[in-house]
Amino acid sequence: MTDTFFTIEHAVENILYKDKGSKFWGFAFPVSTIEDVKDVLQKIKKEHPTAGHHCYAYKLGTEKTIQYRANDDGEPNGTAGIPIYNQILSHNLTNLVIISVRYFGGTKLGVSGLIKAYKTNAKETLEVAQIIEKKIEDQLTISFQYPQLSEVMNRIKKNEATILKQKMELSCEIQVSIRKSKTESFIEELSLLKNVITSL
Repeated sequence: MTDTFFTIEHAVENILYKDKGSKFWGFAFPVSTIEDVKDVLQKIKKEHPTAGHHCYAYKLGTEKTIQYRANDDGEPNGTAGIPIYNQILSHNLTNLVIISVRYFGGTKLGVSGLIKAYKTNAKETLEVAQIIEKKIEDQLTISFQYPQLSEVMNRIKKNEATILKQKMELSCEIQVSIRKSKTESFIEELSLLKNVITSL
């Protein structure tokens, strides 16, 4: 099981592809949630209110938690969203949305022409993007008594976990983020300490 994924670091905007007078403007944005996708779509539709189509595809998550969608936005079925989504797959990316905004140029492109145009626009948009590798992490909550603080902290440091939140009283609670591949052994280590409770 891999515990990393590839995505784009920054937004890429206004990548132009032309075919028979039609203009296709490509956009790619890093996203983490469906709400992020909705916000991005709203932004692009606001910036391009007179465009004929705002076609898009997104993919979120990894392995068993993948969510995706491909939308043709009024183009013939399967000619826009799927060619865009296939570029996300062929570049092995996740946590991004690609939008291709079309301004009709007066000449119909036909099914194969549309598939080629949307595929090429998505491909050229991703070619400009900076692709980065990110770690898949789990978030854990560790509950323990104050006298055990140094032991717990030693294990957090040893396993390179990142502290997100902490509550230090007589009963303490620390929320950490840890690389997925280390989660199991980290929980096991903490379970050897008396009265330390770890929950995912």
